[in-house]
Amino acid sequence: MQRFDFIPTPLVGLMVVQRKVIEDYRGLLSRLYCVEEFCAAGINKPIAQINHTITHNKGAVRGLHFQHPPHTETKLVSCLTGAIWDVAVDFRRNSPTFLQWHGETLSAENRKSLFIPEGFAHGFQTLTEDCELIYLHTAAYRPDAEGALNVADPRLNITWPLPIDDLSERDRNHSFIGLDSQGIVL
Repeated sequence: MQRFDFIPTPLVGLMVVQRKVIEDYRGLLSRLYCVEEFCAAGINKPIAQINHTITHNKGAVRGLHFQHPPHTETKLVSCLTGAIWDVAVDFRRNSPTFLQWHGETLSAENRKSLFIPEGFAHGFQTLTEDCELIYLHTAAYRPDAEGALNVADPRLNITWPLPIDDLSERDRNHSFIGLDSQGIVL
């Protein structure tokens, strides 16, 4: 039995992963990852790191984070408790969707995950209190390779569902996208 549906988004490579469940009177079983099914969908980099976060306040925003080459990573983001608005921004310079974003509601109830390929920044806003997330990464975190886009950058024009009133000082101070003679600077 196939446990996942891989649903393309308008941004090439970015996919919604719909988890299927087995449920009976005792409860349910939901698989978060299966190497065979992910490889069959063209997702074949090994998982190198798994992170777990809890965000207490509704409306909090985290992101938009990424890793610079050669430490780029793919992520599989799942919400285990609560609900979030998960956002990925395409910053692959040669992509037809460069600087476009896509958002999905991920929740414990809808059992969706977001597969975020290399070349995307990622962030989210909590839609409920006490949101718990798990992230599967294909590369270990490297502080010296960390990059970020500002969640309020007008060039991105992200439509956050709630007012942004809970943002870390670090995320608030990320630069806006700039321009130079070569084009956009990240």
